[in-house]
Amino acid sequence: MATDIIVWPGSSSFFPGDTPFELYDNDLQFQYDAPRVAEWTAKRLGYPITDIELQDCNFFACFEEAVSEYGAQLNTFNIRDNMLNLYGSSTGSSTNLSGRTVSPNFGGLIELAKEYGTEAGSGGNVTYYTGSITISSSQQMYDLTDTGSVTFEQGTPGVDDIEIKRVFHAAPPAIVRYFDPYAGSGLGTQQMLDGFGWGGLSTSVSFMMMPVYFDALRVQAIEFNDQIRKSAFTFELINNRIRFFPIPNGTNFRKVYFQYILKADRANALKGTTGTVSDFSNVPYESITYKTINAVGKQWIRRYTLALAKEMLGYVRSKYSSLPIPNAEITLNGDQLVSAAEAEKQALIEELKEILDSMSRQAQLERKQAEAESMQQQLAKIPTKIYIG
Repeated sequence: MATDIIVWPGSSSFFPGDTPFELYDNDLQFQYDAPRVAEWTAKRLGYPITDIELQDCNFFACFEEAVSEYGAQLNTFNIRDNMLNLYGSSTGSSTNLSGRTVSPNFGGLIELAKEYGTEAGSGGNVTYYTGSITISSSQQMYDLTDTGSVTFEQGTPGVDDIEIKRVFHAAPPAIVRYFDPYAGSGLGTQQMLDGFGWGGLSTSVSFMMMPVYFDALRVQAIEFNDQIRKSAFTFELINNRIRFFPIPNGTNFRKVYFQYILKADRANALKGTTGTVSDFSNVPYESITYKTINAVGKQWIRRYTLALAKEMLGYVRSKYSSLPIPNAEITLNGDQLVSAAEAEKQALIEELKEILDSMSRQAQLERKQAEAESMQQQLAKIPTKIYIG
């Protein structure tokens, strides 16, 4: 019993709905090219000298896949080249980056650097909260898990793990004691009045202008005196216990405030908002527009369509490895076609990747740098005119 095999009938026309996914069916340029690509592919496979065991739908499917593969390679390259600039941008349904220019920016770098800002206390994405310790007279050591003396803006002492970032415990600034008679400024001012001959006019002279450097020296003297003769205002924090110096007397201050973070906030990796670009999978690159592809891209698509059709034809012929004819049989070359098609597809993909890599932002900058250096070398060899006046 003879086997009936459907073969390519010749030229055909294309209508929307003839491709499996209908991704480009409404593109007039795609509608125009589809039947011509099918005919060219069939002839490249040997039609009409040999029968081609494919139909219109097979060629159209290969053509659609070739356009999609070309677009996928372009989009993959663009995502890789722009990923750092796209972190955090919208992934809304109205956002389609295909065919659009992505401007370089520092958004992704700053987002990555926010963690450093958190640790340095200069920003970041972890909230700093305020807490306080109620100070008792003559008590130097305090337990940060004690709910009786410690209060948190957020969280509960002894329950939530915190990390203190800053303790507001320091000596009063020297400038507030500038006119403290015990610091010597009052006596010094009176002596200066006497030096100017105004000592007898102290009742009518209430102030005297002095140079700024005098104020700076006076403040420095007060701080230096405190540093040498007094116990420094400092603290020691080990685990959950904090020790204050000097020993509190309960009159100068009642509370010590500090800033802290919740360790759970820092350990939380999900700090971004939903609906934004987070990884390769949700960058909003859609199917490319076929009519905007230039001649170079369309030629690559035609070649890839041919490789896909050759592969499909090879699988078909592998199923019917031989055909009976009167007094003999014909052996088909299915395996050879599949092998050749796979090699051609791989070569085309590698070719396209090399072209795209050479067009990357980094490659273009390196090429411009080399061009500028070559230009400088050429200009350096041009003789310089000497003008004699």
